Amino acid sequence: MRIHFKKVKYKNILSTGNTFTTIDLGGSPTTLITGSNGSGKSTLLDAIVFGLYGKPFRKINKVQLVNSINQKALLVEIYFSVGGIDYMVRRGIKPGVFEIYKDGEMINQDAATRDYQTYLESNILGINYKSFNQIVVLGSATYVPFMELPPQQRREIIEDLLDIQVFSTMGILAKDKISTNKQMVSESSYKIDSTDNSIKLVKENNEEIRKIREVEAEKIRDKMKTYIENIETKKESIEKLEEDIQTLYDSITDKKDMKSKFDRANSLRSDMERNRLNFEKELNFYHDNDNCPTCKQGIDHDFKNNVVEEKSKRKADIETGLHNISETIQNYQERLDAIIKVEDEIQENNFKVSEIRAEIRSAKSALASLKTELESAEREVEEVDTTKLQNLETQLQEIKTTRAELLDEREVLSIVSNILKDGGIKARIISQYIPVMNKLINKYLAEFDLFVDFQLDENFNELIKSRFRDTFSYASFSEGEKLRITLAIMLSWRSVAKLRNSVSTNLLILDETLDGALDSIGIESLIETLHSINSDDNIFVISHRGDQFAEKFDTAIRFDKVKNFSEIAA
Repeated sequence: MRIHFKKVKYKNILSTGNTFTTIDLGGSPTTLITGSNGSGKSTLLDAIVFGLYGKPFRKINKVQLVNSINQKALLVEIYFSVGGIDYMVRRGIKPGVFEIYKDGEMINQDAATRDYQTYLESNILGINYKSFNQIVVLGSATYVPFMELPPQQRREIIEDLLDIQVFSTMGILAKDKISTNKQMVSESSYKIDSTDNSIKLVKENNEEIRKIREVEAEKIRDKMKTYIENIETKKESIEKLEEDIQTLYDSITDKKDMKSKFDRANSLRSDMERNRLNFEKELNFYHDNDNCPTCKQGIDHDFKNNVVEEKSKRKADIETGLHNISETIQNYQERLDAIIKVEDEIQENNFKVSEIRAEIRSAKSALASLKTELESAEREVEEVDTTKLQNLETQLQEIKTTRAELLDEREVLSIVSNILKDGGIKARIISQYIPVMNKLINKYLAEFDLFVDFQLDENFNELIKSRFRDTFSYASFSEGEKLRITLAIMLSWRSVAKLRNSVSTNLLILDETLDGALDSIGIESLIETLHSINSDDNIFVISHRGDQFAEKFDTAIRFDKVKNFSEIAA
């Protein structure tokens, strides 16, 4: 993920006053920052490093960053984007401020400050302070030319660059753990012998006590057996009654059907009774009347006889049906009465079942009391016979397991210790990167028009040969050539650090790195080469020689000291 730095704002840091100094970090391909000594041109580095990591770039205490005149309100704001997301970090001293903004919204600060910083480095920047100083900031104040260091210090730098110094720390920790492991193995052996003796004594002492208490437990078991047999007998009685109840239920499965038929028959009889009464009423009408009571006309004799004959016949049919339906209702009623008797018998059996179950519950309650007594008796037996013994045996097994683990750990630690030595994993990692480093260094040397074959061996001793295979030493080169070698090595470290940390950024700051023996032509050549190598970078060069080659840069910024405060010159 590429970090694109956009701008930085700072005030009351070192020699800057209470007015913000703002520097555009992403606008110009090359920017020259100049000024006299003490004018504040290198304050940019401290502002960026403090804003991102909460510490100064130069070797001073953090509180010494606060302007000595105003003595408060140090504030830095640094703006950048990662993966298309805009961030702003605001950090200050007196008062303390530490805020991270994502697309204009402040990220939750519930976590501790240390966790907040870890979140910034791990989740947003993806680059720690050490790597930042190798990749982004190449400052003369903190950088010693690699070629001027003895081989051991060169090795330390490479280990730091490859982030493998941790293996040295791990090696020391492994030795300490081996010593501790040895002592713990001896202690575990002593504990095993002691626990074995304790187990033997407990077994002998508990055997007699166990026999006595086992007799008491057996008496309780006999009482429980009697109750259990009684309960089983009663359960059998319940089973017999429930079988009888089920048989009775099976015998009255027609109850619902009988009740339905009975109700329908009663309803039919009522309908038939109403019809009979209607026919009787009509017959009485024709019997008592010869004339129509409404129109006063006489009723035809033959018509009257026919109607009376027909209705009398239908009345007789209904009366016959009423007799039959009454007999059927009587049969249904007798069946329903029989069903009621069966239900009474079922209820009586259910009562018997309830009584027996109550007796079972009482027996079970007594059995539960006996069970509690038995459990107490058995627990006493177990406590004497197994509890203490089991604890000792468990303890013994744990000690043996621990000892086995310690022995396994000793073997692992021995292997790890050998791996972590200088000739182990560190040497293997370095051996993989040495060819890459040499290739990068020679690539950058060629870009700087210094055509030599530069090689570092695995002990970090250099071998430099010309194109004619003449062997040179670093000291035999001119100051300008030495600077090219130094820059080639520094840029190689930048590339390796990117490779190791998956870090890419637009920002590269050279703090007085070019203020050596190069003339303006050499400076111009180097600047053009730097920009051609990293065409999408924004390169800042801080120099007190700016007046000599300012026109070689796209942008120039000059700092002046005005009334004891650093300002950007108009």
